[in-house]
Amino acid sequence: MYRFVEREKAAHHLTTLCRVLGVSPGGYRAWSERSPSARATADAILLEAIRAIHARSRGTYGAPRVHAELRATGRSVGRKRVARLMRAAGLVGVHRRRRSAGTRSVGRRLTAPDLVRRDFSATGPDRLWVTDITYLPTAAGFLYLAVIVDVWSRRVVGWAMADHLRTELVIAALDAAIAARDPGAGLIHHSDRGTQYTSVALGARLREAGIAASMGAPGTAYDNALVESFFASLETELIDRSSWAGHAEARTAVFDWIERFYNRSRIHSSLGYLSPDEFERRYRPGTIVA
Repeated sequence: MYRFVEREKAAHHLTTLCRVLGVSPGGYRAWSERSPSARATADAILLEAIRAIHARSRGTYGAPRVHAELRATGRSVGRKRVARLMRAAGLVGVHRRRRSAGTRSVGRRLTAPDLVRRDFSATGPDRLWVTDITYLPTAAGFLYLAVIVDVWSRRVVGWAMADHLRTELVIAALDAAIAARDPGAGLIHHSDRGTQYTSVALGARLREAGIAASMGAPGTAYDNALVESFFASLETELIDRSSWAGHAEARTAVFDWIERFYNRSRIHSSLGYLSPDEFERRYRPGTIVA
């Protein structure tokens, strides 16, 4: 009752509120002047930390990821308590949605066997890369994004953008990944059977780099589920929350989201609530962690 009076006293007279609710103004004043309990004080301090983590996540983290960040800083706190405080403060994460595919299969093209068979696991870096294309709507027309994700660390190792869907787009992403990672033998490049990925030019570039091509079945999103999951995060955390006047603005936003947020700080439950960069720093073979 007293909390309701506290919330509504700016809109209604105190005496009227107390009369309607059947409480005394003196009782309300005694309640409002009482020092907050130790639990309430601790909740207030914890909520400030929760707000800071939520803000650093660009408003995308829900209770599980916020809880993981708190535990990583040494705070012993339950997930239900975090969820309760976030709910009371109106802090929510974003939720994934199903996306439409960016590539399509047309006619008879060069294809490759499915070497992955929905087993999106890897024993180390640069063993399995998954790739796909999505689109970003802008006032100046669609902009297309091709990405390559390392399955082991979930890191985006190569990406490219263009105002077209020609094969050059996926080759540019591949070239960026090869330049960044310099992969050794045994790497698999897994995609759907879109026309860009079944092209002669991409097949030749993969053979030149000593990378094995793998493709899922046509029209089956589950055969490339890991990169589908990446795009779902991109769309709910960036695309659906943005409006761009032109391609330059969209390019800048994507660069910022991938390179500054996703790779460096966005934590993943599949990585033990570490970011891709932190996971590689800790577990990449030959890395010495301080």
